[in-house]
Amino acid sequence: MFKKLLAISLTAFMLQGSLVMAKSIKKEDKNMTRTEICNENMKILFNGSMTESGNDVEMMQILQKYIFGEVFSIGNLEAKTRELITVVSLTTMQTLPQLKSHINGALNAGNSPLEVREAIYQCAPFIGFPKTLNALGVLNEVFKERGIETPLESGVTVKENERYQKGKEIQEKLYGDEIKQAMKGLPENLGDEAARFLTEVCFGDFYTRKGLDIKTREILVLAVLITKDDNLTLRSHIKGNLKAGNSPETIASAIIQCMPYTGMPNALHAMQILKEELK
Repeated sequence: MFKKLLAISLTAFMLQGSLVMAKSIKKEDKNMTRTEICNENMKILFNGSMTESGNDVEMMQILQKYIFGEVFSIGNLEAKTRELITVVSLTTMQTLPQLKSHINGALNAGNSPLEVREAIYQCAPFIGFPKTLNALGVLNEVFKERGIETPLESGVTVKENERYQKGKEIQEKLYGDEIKQAMKGLPENLGDEAARFLTEVCFGDFYTRKGLDIKTREILVLAVLITKDDNLTLRSHIKGNLKAGNSPETIASAIIQCMPYTGMPNALHAMQILKEELK
């Protein structure tokens, strides 16, 4: 189904700019059924509608009405942010066929090519470089199909000798020096080296890049951790999200947006941690 929708979407959007949708269609907007909401959102994201034929119509209709008819109606996220969260979650899981469809959906929802690229780049410190490169391979396929010239503009904003200091400035505002303190006492001071890598690479190389602000990067990192069911790191990044300026509603909305992709247990674990952190 998504392959068919992708082909339609590419034809419609190859030569024109991305379609911007400020917010997802919501029930209160038009007193719509979830099927109607689903079709409206799928038209915007994929230039298509709910599946009516195929070998697994029932599964696809359950999926589509749940995701695009209900999940998209809940919370305060714009459609473009929802699709970036989805791209990050699918990148983390390495579900590459679905990732290709949602990269197109992210562009059609109003994200620039640079924003989508940066969402995938931001995954690297948390899922590793091999999986990130796999996702970038899919991204560049989509760019080629849509006639988007690559390489895109550079996102680098810091000089080589500034990486530690610039990264530290961001890290300390959100997380203090908790990792540096936690790594102290390891043999041959290797814990200090590990903490340095976190500062220089995660925050210095990635959080400083152009294309996405810190609030967006933090909500995307949250999506990675929800997908991984990494509840220990998730707890820390919920605090970081709040410090970065994301509201509790935004965090809860992001968790719900991940739910159809990660499965309910991961999302419910994340909701429980959010509830505990808000006490």
